[in-house]
Amino acid sequence: MNKTFFIFLALTTIPTLGSIEKKQVTSKTKAIAQQKKHFTLPALPYAYTALEPYVDARTMEIHHTKHHQKYVDELNNALKKYPELQKKSLTALLQDLESVPVSIRTSVRNNGGGHANHSLFWKVMRPKGGGTPQGVLKKAIINTFSSFDNFKKLFNDAAKTQFGSGWAWLCLDSKGKLVVTATANQDTPLSQGLIPLLCLDVWEHAYYLNYQNRRPDYIEAWWHVVHWPYVEKRYQDALKATVKN
Repeated sequence: MNKTFFIFLALTTIPTLGSIEKKQVTSKTKAIAQQKKHFTLPALPYAYTALEPYVDARTMEIHHTKHHQKYVDELNNALKKYPELQKKSLTALLQDLESVPVSIRTSVRNNGGGHANHSLFWKVMRPKGGGTPQGVLKKAIINTFSSFDNFKKLFNDAAKTQFGSGWAWLCLDSKGKLVVTATANQDTPLSQGLIPLLCLDVWEHAYYLNYQNRRPDYIEAWWHVVHWPYVEKRYQDALKATVKN
């Protein structure tokens, strides 16, 4: 093997300074992009028009692409200087807000809650939904609230009487018991030791275009799009988690 070949081999296998710099820049750019997009806006599992006439397309589009996106952006912005927090799941962050630095705790609480709440909200609805739950969830609701109608009344009352902006919830507590509750603003039951199963957004941006100030009409219409099979699956999974603990 001659000297010329060794020179050729060296030139073709050793990266040039330019290529090294290019790779470093590319890697740095990717890292920054990943850091900025630690949390992302989930795609809707249906079209914006799919829940009409109960939830109108324009409200769905604004709600998803503007309001929910804003929560995601602000959450990422709050966490950008805390790489150790970026390694945590959203659930872990919200279940242990005390571990979040005071300087960003309110932002994580509000925007993290907004992201978590809306991510669940989209999933508990579907086209041609409604009706009543079946299986073990139906039995649990009857055992806890005496009847589905009683449960629905309690849930409606929680949604109607939540002053200002907030959410109504059906959750599972640490003892495996169903509870109906409400939270203000973007607070989440995850921060209260509860596992959310079903939620209803009663912020005005969720219904004002179609229902104006008629929140009770919006609440009643929403029951027509509840995705009970998904809520049932969440209940079964949550029940297993409480048993393990």
